[in-house]
Amino acid sequence: MCMLILKNKYNDKKFHTVAAANILAHNAIRGRSTVELFPPSWRKLWKEWELRALVLISLSLQILLIISGNRRRFKRSSWLQFTTWSAYLLADWVAAVALGVLLNNLGDLYEDDPSNTNSSKPNSAAVIINPETQLTAFWAPFLLLHLGGPDTITSYALEDNELWLRHLMGLAVQTGMAIYIFLLAWTVPESSRLSLLTLPIFAAGLIKYGERTYALMSASNNERLDSLLTEPDPGPNYSKFMEELTLKQYEGFNVQAQEVPESRVLVVVNDEEGMSNPKANRQGKGRDETEQLIYAHQLFDKFKRLFVDLILSFQDRDDSQSLFQDISYQNAFKVIEIELGFMYDELYTKARIIYTTMGYCFRFVTLSSTCAALAIFSASVGTKRPYKNDMVDVVVTFQLLASAIFLELYAGLSLVSSDWMDLLLVEHKISALPRKFISFIQMPKLPRWSNSMGQYNLISFCLKTKPKLSQEVTKSLWIDKALESRHETSLAVSEELKEFIFDHFKDKFLYLKQRSKGSTSGGGDDELARYQKELKSVCTWRGNRVLERMNHQDLLPWTIDLEFDQSILVWHIATDLCYQLNPSSEFEVHQLREKSKQLSEYMMYLLVTRPVMLPMGIGKIRYIDTCAEIRKVFQDHEAVAGRIRGYGGESRNPYKWIFDPSKMLDGESGASSSSSEAWEVLLNVNTGVPAERVKGDRCKSVLFEACRLAERLRHGVTEGERWELVSNVWVEMLGFAASHCRGSYHAQHLRLGGELLTHVWLLMAHFGITEQFQISRGHARAKLSVR
Repeated sequence: MCMLILKNKYNDKKFHTVAAANILAHNAIRGRSTVELFPPSWRKLWKEWELRALVLISLSLQILLIISGNRRRFKRSSWLQFTTWSAYLLADWVAAVALGVLLNNLGDLYEDDPSNTNSSKPNSAAVIINPETQLTAFWAPFLLLHLGGPDTITSYALEDNELWLRHLMGLAVQTGMAIYIFLLAWTVPESSRLSLLTLPIFAAGLIKYGERTYALMSASNNERLDSLLTEPDPGPNYSKFMEELTLKQYEGFNVQAQEVPESRVLVVVNDEEGMSNPKANRQGKGRDETEQLIYAHQLFDKFKRLFVDLILSFQDRDDSQSLFQDISYQNAFKVIEIELGFMYDELYTKARIIYTTMGYCFRFVTLSSTCAALAIFSASVGTKRPYKNDMVDVVVTFQLLASAIFLELYAGLSLVSSDWMDLLLVEHKISALPRKFISFIQMPKLPRWSNSMGQYNLISFCLKTKPKLSQEVTKSLWIDKALESRHETSLAVSEELKEFIFDHFKDKFLYLKQRSKGSTSGGGDDELARYQKELKSVCTWRGNRVLERMNHQDLLPWTIDLEFDQSILVWHIATDLCYQLNPSSEFEVHQLREKSKQLSEYMMYLLVTRPVMLPMGIGKIRYIDTCAEIRKVFQDHEAVAGRIRGYGGESRNPYKWIFDPSKMLDGESGASSSSSEAWEVLLNVNTGVPAERVKGDRCKSVLFEACRLAERLRHGVTEGERWELVSNVWVEMLGFAASHCRGSYHAQHLRLGGELLTHVWLLMAHFGITEQFQISRGHARAKLSVR
């Protein structure tokens, strides 16, 4: 009986399968598409609104891009980055699909025309184009405008610049499609006004798309490298010089070659009361900002070579050092801000074309074209009313025209409000009246970068333990990294921290200058050799110089002379443990304590979320192993483990996070309340025997080395000495990381709100603390000296 039931079920299943297959085959034979499975009313609605929806979505994406594209340079919001990324990817796709739909609709019109039933080719003269079809064809050049994109963003990442050839091909293909649509919809004089209106919008779209392609090409790595190479220089004519020398000697003269130092030109703004004069800064803030802008542009023209890993000349180094040794830390960081703003514009916007004479002409053409088109179209609709059958398309057309004007006006206001325009006014000495007008229409200045730094606390992260089930689910959905990043925080870079960093590297510069001086005035080559040797040494400092200066050399082998990521983890945990001790009431000690914690958590943030900006290593493996060991220590301790089990352990419901998703990210309040007990556990760990002797080398955790260092810092020095040592170790590590990060990685993170590490890197370069300088003096001019 059971076998019979199973057989009947199998036959029924087989029957339904065969029936479904027959239905699909029947539909295929009849030529039915999947869309025809929907009711006719739905298909009609989709046919009417498909093109309209695509055009309006494309327009919305352009508005979103022009706003978000300019704000990502100073916002660290992950939602802003996701929104910009999504809009950037969708914008080109939606516009291209809309062009395809428009072309397909016009093609269907020709195919459905009764006069073409006996002809293999459409006869355009016999096809009647109704006004509504002409109006939708008028949208094609607007889609070209959208493909050109806004001025504020041409590439989402540096890799997009390398795809400029793909965009060039897209320019040719999409322009060809738009021209074909224009020709298909071209009508004879009774309705030719709309066809003629297509021409100026088409020209504007072609300009915008061409600008974008050119901006991508000029920002690609090879093009930037080629543009920064100097003209070929064969140097002094050696063969001619030697001929003259031989001839003079043959004539009996006592001739010698005498070196003549090359003259250098240092371009400096008239600075009678300039940036180095604090009193002048207080008296004239506008003048000071103008000087900062000019200095920044002069330095930018030279130091942008660092972003493509080129070296600079000794003249560039000397000019930069002569400026930065005499200005305050505020002005120094402001100059660097402006420099990096210029760099962002060249990499991610249309700055290379729009801030030129041709760019200004293009802006005028595109704005005047769209304004004229709107005026003529409004007059046409208001008089003849040829589109009475479908006013929805008229409304969409008005939206396209008005939005195109709005985008052009916004782009124009952004242009006149930029640092580039301020620089133009200063360099070309524009008269007072035009300058007042431009100042009147300028928008409020936006920040040039986020002025913040990420913070990541390892122990606090380990306390927020999640249930094992949630870890498995998030990992399978590939969102575990995104959820882990939610534990990051950000902190504004304080003026005190900027001053501390500036003073540290200025002291390094003065140290280099003092150590490289020769004992005699004639030792130029010896001085350069000493400078090169000292520079190589200074660029390798990452805490060892501080420990030697403060007589703690015994800490070097197991805290500094390690792989860099290992040192970061050791000093981060030790700094966090020392931070939990009772703070001093002295203001200076308190300031050093806060700076140490901020730099410690920033370096940990770089290790976890920006590992590409740090020297190569196995930092991620050490981070994971250290987290695992910290959690194991906490779970072995009853006071801490009880609260952790309250969220992630087996003693509570392991599925709680399903009913309260916030628990999956932040943990319970009990975990945070266990912080004091957790740090107390780590502070009281017995580290009498080095951990590597017990564990071996398989586990990469550095927890107990960090606890051992915290114990030394806790009892071996006074609190003032402790925080002086720790803060200086961290700023040396910051400098080491900055100078060992490639310029392309610094450039890549400008689009994410900027990193403090990039500002430190450029500050060090301006002080000459980098090996990307030409050490030798280059060509020496010589003349014949007859004696």
